[in-house]
Amino acid sequence: MSDDHVSAHATDNPKKGPSMATRIVVLMLAAILFSGFCGLGYWQVERRAWKLDLIERVEARVHGDAVAAPVRNDWENISRARDEYRKVSVTGTYRNDLETQVYTATDYGAGYWVLTPLMRDDGTIVLINRGFVPTEKRDPDTRTEGMVEGEVTVTGLLRINEPVGTFIRDNVPSEERWYSRDVHAMATKRGLDPINVAPYFIDADGVENPAKLPLGGLTKIRFPNNHLSYALTWFGMALLTLVAGWIVLRTRKRSDRDD
Repeated sequence: MSDDHVSAHATDNPKKGPSMATRIVVLMLAAILFSGFCGLGYWQVERRAWKLDLIERVEARVHGDAVAAPVRNDWENISRARDEYRKVSVTGTYRNDLETQVYTATDYGAGYWVLTPLMRDDGTIVLINRGFVPTEKRDPDTRTEGMVEGEVTVTGLLRINEPVGTFIRDNVPSEERWYSRDVHAMATKRGLDPINVAPYFIDADGVENPAKLPLGGLTKIRFPNNHLSYALTWFGMALLTLVAGWIVLRTRKRSDRDD
């Protein structure tokens, strides 16, 4: 093959690639997407570290020794980050005549949480989630053996007030339909002064109830921790952005089909 033929063949099939304007646009877009995906990935890494720390702190609270439940002077300092799921104990007398049933679904089936006001010696009130009862035991008259009388000490996990309702259903106090444990709304409905009602309730462990109904100690503590998979997804998207940019910007030989 002659040199003239080789030169003509090279001229007939020159290399082609995107224009300079296209290159600039692609590079800018790739840089923005790459930075954004890396930022999201790093954010998920930070979220994972925060979640692991939260789980460790909550586990320490749940399995630690019980401390006295916060009194009135400390109510304004209660926070979800510092206090939720802390094991506490409180002494008082149940007002069994003022209990409220909150609809729930558990491993035992559908039923109700039984929340009963506990009157303390200082005049303050703490709502106690005494535990679960099945639907057929909602009426207090069907479980009189579980109505603890006299002074009692309750141990359980401190929970933060759940106002308004759930994302599916709202509380309807006028019809005694409760779907979240809104302690202030319950206190108001039962004629109790909200000023004297603690801004938290306690999930009782049920030890103070020999009848075992309501069934206490059913608190489930779950903290979904999918941040590692999310982080890998975002970092993978960042890598794919680089690959896509290279594919678009690479120079390749022109073929007859291009014409």
